[in-house]
Amino acid sequence: MLNIQLASKYATAIFEIAKEENNLDGYDKDLAKVREDVFSIPEAVKFFQNPLIPQQAKKDLLIKAFDKEISATVMNFLMLLVDKKRIGVYNEIYDIFTSLKNKEQGILIADVTSAFPLSKKQQDALTKKLNSLTKRKIKIRPHKDPAILGGLIVKIGDKLIDGSAAGRLRALQTAMRN
Repeated sequence: MLNIQLASKYATAIFEIAKEENNLDGYDKDLAKVREDVFSIPEAVKFFQNPLIPQQAKKDLLIKAFDKEISATVMNFLMLLVDKKRIGVYNEIYDIFTSLKNKEQGILIADVTSAFPLSKKQQDALTKKLNSLTKRKIKIRPHKDPAILGGLIVKIGDKLIDGSAAGRLRALQTAMRN
């Protein structure tokens, strides 16, 4: 719980700076790059969470990885997180930042689960359809789960649309029992 509160504090701070500079998408791009290149790797997360590793070694790694690739403000933010020993909750900070950004821009996230990865064309068509149905701007977050056999499961907020083959089979079993 404490980590989420701390992450929220830092996420809100970087969000406010991005908003003030009218550059939410730019900051999101830089923060996403850091997450994708470093904090999506379990060994890297352990490295940054390890209190025995010197702060300077953590800073040096970030500088070497991202110097000139991300904005100076985002780099300074990362250095602050290292100094304050909060870099270990980077993923939580990024998740909260993204939620704040999406809310500010009126974007709803649709978690879409499919048995097989959706092509770009399929994702675009689904996004267009969901935009039309909800009358809101939708951003798809794809997930893969072979257990659904086929079709899609779409979750937007607290709404769930189960169009999966597994879901239809469950519904058929229930209907046959009654």
